[in-house]
Amino acid sequence: MAQYGQPQYWEERYTKDPEPFDWYQRYEQLRDILRSVVPVTSSILVPGCGNSRLTEDMLADGFGPISNVDISKVAIDTMSARHKDKANCSWQVMNVMQMNLQDASFDAVIDKGTLDSLLCGDSSTTNSARYLKEVARVLKPGGVFVAVSYGTPENRLQYFEGEEYNWRLTMKTVPKPIISATGQLDAADPTQNHFVYILLKGQR
Repeated sequence: MAQYGQPQYWEERYTKDPEPFDWYQRYEQLRDILRSVVPVTSSILVPGCGNSRLTEDMLADGFGPISNVDISKVAIDTMSARHKDKANCSWQVMNVMQMNLQDASFDAVIDKGTLDSLLCGDSSTTNSARYLKEVARVLKPGGVFVAVSYGTPENRLQYFEGEEYNWRLTMKTVPKPIISATGQLDAADPTQNHFVYILLKGQR
């Protein structure tokens, strides 16, 4: 799993497999949670967007505008071309640990596996801290950071609790999906969960 923290891994992966792929959960399984904490008119950032359908599905559900960034140029070029007719989204090559984005410019940041990927790589503690500081920086006061993770609270809460973030945290669980050989969602696994960490800025 250490390769998930390496930029070159993602360039090679998206080159070999350009078709859309969603880590952990598809939007339909996250919809109720996201709509309960993110107003549809929010300015949204999706860091480490990859080639997920998340933005496409959220736009179809009325959300926007949505900005998408990823360290992989292959992924961004592919997604930008795929969604070139959509006016309410943007795609930029960017390192999530050093984002060229203005302070307090987003109402919501939605992470689906990006923090987990950083925690798989070298210098994981340092890199995850850099990333989370960037998330806190670009969020508006009162904004929300939603992180979808396989990490249990015992393994994730320590990364969110820094005083510099000033976040109030709540958590929800979503059963892990069971995907068929054809890529269709068959059911949810009631015995295993993914964790959705919801952090409100400035509301500790």
